[in-house]
Amino acid sequence: MASSTVTSSQPNRPPRPNLVFRRLRGQRSPAEFAAAIRRAGLEIGEQVSCDARYIGRVEAGEIRCPNYAYERVFLHMFPGRTLTDLGFAPRSSVRGRRARDAEDAPLPRTVNPAKATSEASRACEPYETRNPYDPYHPHDTYEESDVLRRAFMTGGGATVAAASLGPVGLALDAAAAQRPARRAGASDAGALEEAVRRIRLLDDRHGADGLYRRAAAPLRAAYALLDAGATRQTTADRLYSGAGELAISVGWLAHDSGRFDDARSHYAEALATARMTGDPGLEAHAFCNTAFLARDAGRPREAVRAAQAAQRVARPVGSARLMSLLALREAGGWAGLADRVGCEQALARAQAFFDRGPSDADPEWMSFYGEAELEGLEAQCWSTLGDWPRAARHARRAAELQDPHFTRNIALYTAELADDLARGGRPDEAAVAGMRVLDLLEEVQSSRVQTMLAATARVLLPHRRACGVSAFLDRHASTPRRA
Repeated sequence: MASSTVTSSQPNRPPRPNLVFRRLRGQRSPAEFAAAIRRAGLEIGEQVSCDARYIGRVEAGEIRCPNYAYERVFLHMFPGRTLTDLGFAPRSSVRGRRARDAEDAPLPRTVNPAKATSEASRACEPYETRNPYDPYHPHDTYEESDVLRRAFMTGGGATVAAASLGPVGLALDAAAAQRPARRAGASDAGALEEAVRRIRLLDDRHGADGLYRRAAAPLRAAYALLDAGATRQTTADRLYSGAGELAISVGWLAHDSGRFDDARSHYAEALATARMTGDPGLEAHAFCNTAFLARDAGRPREAVRAAQAAQRVARPVGSARLMSLLALREAGGWAGLADRVGCEQALARAQAFFDRGPSDADPEWMSFYGEAELEGLEAQCWSTLGDWPRAARHARRAAELQDPHFTRNIALYTAELADDLARGGRPDEAAVAGMRVLDLLEEVQSSRVQTMLAATARVLLPHRRACGVSAFLDRHASTPRRA
């Protein structure tokens, strides 16, 4: 685990230009070099949003050490070199860490201590503090403020769970920022777990759009907890699991609000944390969401592979419901590939696992997964395959079965129903369903639902004369889209 010793940051230190990186660029313009970096990333499966602005920041010394995705790309481009060979500062010096004695605290469960140290650094990667919501380079700068580093150290449950800025807000305990850092204890682990529950509860009711940016601060503080170290190994295990689950939750908020690059980064962070600690449940969860994201981002083959990987690591968990959900993620990928046979086989496995019923092994985060979600995900598969009547039947059943608590999901299933009806040649029924979605959007903020409803409205435009369609289109056009 990371050291609990924190050195003071030096925000006023003038940046030192990275002349080595400038020489490596050669005669290429910053934009041309950025394009070469993006191509190199694709060669190894990394998607980095590199542009001329990023190159300028590196060469000016503003980015003293790249994030891990960029590091892998750079080392691929310049084999045999280290980050320091490329003109960057050592990661430990940038993050303000000092090595601690081996006996200071036990390592997480890993076979190779050297590997554990390396992967711990990856999992505990901090976030940009000067511009935390930069959509292009959200994790480029490793200058952590003392305020963020100390935010979770002594706040207990009030730090994340009880602090609220309104119906859909989260905040850090400001008083905690003024206290010195200490090793995390059981109360901190409990606060982190409660933060995860609260974010999920708020998302269930209100959707992701109003939550995402507010939830980023608790996530930064969660990884600061890991940097501080823990008093006991059992506490450390809870902290790593909680931080991983929080990364997935924040990733989902990014995913549902259309910030796919941010979501991918958060899911990858959770996956690294899971692998470092040998947590198959967390790893399966990270792969599960990665598969869902890949499907939504138009990468169906990646969705299939991620879902299959999730099923492999999930077997020891012993949850049939988890295996059912993962089979549905795989089915969504096959549907995206227009492979009806593969999709049907995965759907059959999902149903068979689901029919085994719930068990004590079911993860806490799967509270949303019931018959309604099963029906809703199957509806999405048939919709992707173009079987609109079948998709509409499952979407209608999903909306009818959903617990009223899950307002966002009711809106999602009803939006799916409206779209399937519209594309299936039933515009009047589609308009009725669309009106119900507009009613729900007064309470729910979800870019996913809004995007689906906008697509339905476009499909219905030629059918304005059908019963109810004109009223729906007019109301939809006059409804402001919430950011």
